[in-house]
Amino acid sequence: MPDIVLATLNAKYIHASFGLRYLMANLGELQDRARIAEFVINQQPLEIVEAILSHQPRIVGFGVYIWNVEQTTEVVALLKRICPDLIIILGGPEVSYETEGQDIVALANHVITGEADVKFADVCRGLLRDTDPPVCEASEGRQACLPHIIAAELPPLTQLASPYELYTDEDLKNRVIYVEASRGCPFTCEFCLSSLDIPVRAFPTEAFLASMQRLLDRGATQFKFVDRTFNLHLPTSSAILQFFLDRWREGLFLHFEMVPDRLPEQLRGLIRQFPAGAVQFEVGIQTFDESTSKNISRRQNLDRLADNFRFLREETGVHIHADLIVGLPGEGIESFGRGFDRLVRLGPQEIQIGILKRLRGTPIVRHDEEYRMIYAPHAPYEILSTREIPFADMQRMRRFARYWDIIANSGHFTATLKLLWQNAASPFAEFLRFSDWLHTTLRRTHQIALHVIAQVLFDYLTEERGIDHELTASTLEADWHRTPSREALNLRGRKDAQKSAVLRAARRQSRHTQPV
Repeated sequence: MPDIVLATLNAKYIHASFGLRYLMANLGELQDRARIAEFVINQQPLEIVEAILSHQPRIVGFGVYIWNVEQTTEVVALLKRICPDLIIILGGPEVSYETEGQDIVALANHVITGEADVKFADVCRGLLRDTDPPVCEASEGRQACLPHIIAAELPPLTQLASPYELYTDEDLKNRVIYVEASRGCPFTCEFCLSSLDIPVRAFPTEAFLASMQRLLDRGATQFKFVDRTFNLHLPTSSAILQFFLDRWREGLFLHFEMVPDRLPEQLRGLIRQFPAGAVQFEVGIQTFDESTSKNISRRQNLDRLADNFRFLREETGVHIHADLIVGLPGEGIESFGRGFDRLVRLGPQEIQIGILKRLRGTPIVRHDEEYRMIYAPHAPYEILSTREIPFADMQRMRRFARYWDIIANSGHFTATLKLLWQNAASPFAEFLRFSDWLHTTLRRTHQIALHVIAQVLFDYLTEERGIDHELTASTLEADWHRTPSREALNLRGRKDAQKSAVLRAARRQSRHTQPV
């Protein structure tokens, strides 16, 4: 039985925990005495507890994040109730800041703040050292020989053991494979934890690419880079792109987060060579409003950003996933709408509309009083209202974001979307109008079947917008049949006859790459 269990609750099964694999890789001689146990947040807590205790561990280390802290707190409470002597060690961004007052922190024996790749192993060695006297005297449920809160020093990246060999064949086949060539971010955006990680630190390029080669040799095809600014250091970015170009094969897919206003010709020449749909860039714009940008200490050159979008859309097959945030200090709905319209004109395949979250440790709290920023008290700590956006309007924007995701970002209705705002000055205003109508009609934002979306789009466009029935039906049907294996869509018949089943949708991104 292992002495150590490394555990976390992932948002979905496909999300393999990168952090646990780093901890395992850097356990050194303790690696043979440890196991990784991954779960998902919708599993029953008692099932998770049973699985962990079946290993009979002495130590359980949990990775705690904004998306799993509520469920993990329940699991830790159950573990402590059933097995009070079990040593619980917490780590991760959710418990690395503002630890005072957190229920899960109070339950744990130790909390390691910061990058725990090396520190976790050091703490476990101290707790498991066989030659010492008894590990520790218990004191109020904690181990008295170690502090409750343990700050981890930044580990030199050159000394970290690689985690990539710990991806199993099952992981490579069925899960997202996370990789990183660097850590940290050069920017100081006040809503983001990455702004606290200055300066940017890079892994040695040669060793990193050697790890990528081993993954390729094992059959890996999908690589999601978690670097916050992939295109910051041009020699490294160029080397990585060239590496994958030289080893290109059908099915290879690369995801990068990029600085939107930094794309020199050195990178453009390489990007042009990738097949359509093979590369995805996640582009964090967040706001186009200058005063809001100043409030959150964000810097970006909007003219260069626009030129880079033009290049990517006109000269490459890159899939662009662009981010905007609702609820930033000082930005109202009108300002957000102007930015949204500007982004629509730039033509990214997906626009991810995020609702501002108050991440622990971020300096955005300095605006709370002036801009009357009110956040939910529980994870994920989303903004409820601001001076510019009262609660009722924030709810409208939540619905807007949800409907946009299932209608626009899904890629199911690419051509039909254009009918929504044809001959209109503002796509934002038209989609907000549709969103309000849709909520009044359906009274829900989740569990909406695809054929229902098609029908309500038809009804809205023909009855509310007055668009020709035949044009609307033919456009919707063309969108519907861009995805194979769909049953017939009969929009011209009675509403209660539109119970067509969707057998299986193609991947979201592939829908964006198909001709309209």
